[in-house]
Amino acid sequence: MARPLRDRFNHGLPRDLRSLAMTTGESVLKEINFDGIIGPSHNYAGLSLGNIASATHRGQVSFPREAALQGLAKMRGNMARGLPQGFLLPLPRPNRDLMQALALDGSEDPALRAAPWSASSMWTANAATVSPAPDTGDGRCHLTPANLVTMVHRAQEWPDTKRQLDIAFADRQHFEVHNAVPPTFGDEGAANHMRLCESHGAPGVEVFVYGRPGGKFPARQHEQASRTVARLHGLDFDRCVFIEQNPEAIEAGAFHNDVVAVANERVLFCHARAFADPHGAYAAIRDAFPALELVEVPESAVSLEEAIRTYLFNAQLVTLPDGTMALVVPSECRESTSVWRFCEQMIAGNGPIRQVIPVDVRQSMANGGGPACLRLRVVADPATVDPRFLLDDTKADMIERVIASSWPERIEPGQIGASSDLEDHIVTAWAGLVHVLELVELID
Repeated sequence: MARPLRDRFNHGLPRDLRSLAMTTGESVLKEINFDGIIGPSHNYAGLSLGNIASATHRGQVSFPREAALQGLAKMRGNMARGLPQGFLLPLPRPNRDLMQALALDGSEDPALRAAPWSASSMWTANAATVSPAPDTGDGRCHLTPANLVTMVHRAQEWPDTKRQLDIAFADRQHFEVHNAVPPTFGDEGAANHMRLCESHGAPGVEVFVYGRPGGKFPARQHEQASRTVARLHGLDFDRCVFIEQNPEAIEAGAFHNDVVAVANERVLFCHARAFADPHGAYAAIRDAFPALELVEVPESAVSLEEAIRTYLFNAQLVTLPDGTMALVVPSECRESTSVWRFCEQMIAGNGPIRQVIPVDVRQSMANGGGPACLRLRVVADPATVDPRFLLDDTKADMIERVIASSWPERIEPGQIGASSDLEDHIVTAWAGLVHVLELVELID
């Protein structure tokens, strides 16, 4: 495999001046995880080619209420650990504009009929790519919504996602929210983007992972989409690394890089088969970020297939208030002999990851989304974010009451696109949440 390509092209302010400019504000910059609230149309239509979990559970009964409560419980757990927590709302479903554009009349393939009902926006790792202020030429945090053009059920998302980002990050002194990159190049957002830094508020190195087309499953992240995002964000290309994902990983079901790799501050935690040229990838990252601490899981310890089945790497790698790192993994990891053996050996050693915390997100996992899929990481001063999108215990209680009282308990596969009662139920439930959170500007 060819060595990963590194560009060397300067953008914006020199790195030393950017660092100086951020010094006074660095102490207030925090990593905020914005989780997607799982929507009332959560279903298992199996629309995502290359997503093994989604395909495996296609046609099964889904439980939207249980799914949303599981996601909220994960958010509460992270708040209890002292981590700042935000959220994004489900997008309005069914999407009647898409229904009209597809000229749906009941004669179409059921998968096409299900697309306007998709709840996939819950996976906010695909909402956008985020470059924090210390990395950018103008000293603002830049966000570019992902165009998600590879799949019709996801390509509908970005305009409504941008509406929320425009509200949540409306302070133009601190944020810039772009339009999605042109649909010629598929962009899947933060699921194919990592950031390495000494601390979240310090200048970082941004790692963009792309796929090559031509395999069994689509390579959803185009290299030129990643490069376009880097230019839009005014990044210094001396502090960007562009790496090819291993085609074997994509064919095994790692449709996004975050299924086989996750980074936090100085640490890159990944499977040995995550990248097309792992040695070249590590060398390129170290060239840009010499402080790299690599935690590589060998195939002999956890097979690529088992890593994908359990979503060991689709985890939240977070820095706790005491400075130690914890890995929040799906409970499926605890149930896997090889994965849990590795986790126990890892925390028994002297490495940077000191805790492994299982959480139950089984409803999301059955559709191919673990703890990492459910969140978008934004480094910012919480005081600059619209407070309606920041979670606290009172707001979590409000959201839980709405979910418990109005989210459908179950959705049968035959109801998708065919039940007017279900459609009314979903529309009413969504509107109720929007009103409770006082975000009525999201209603057309």
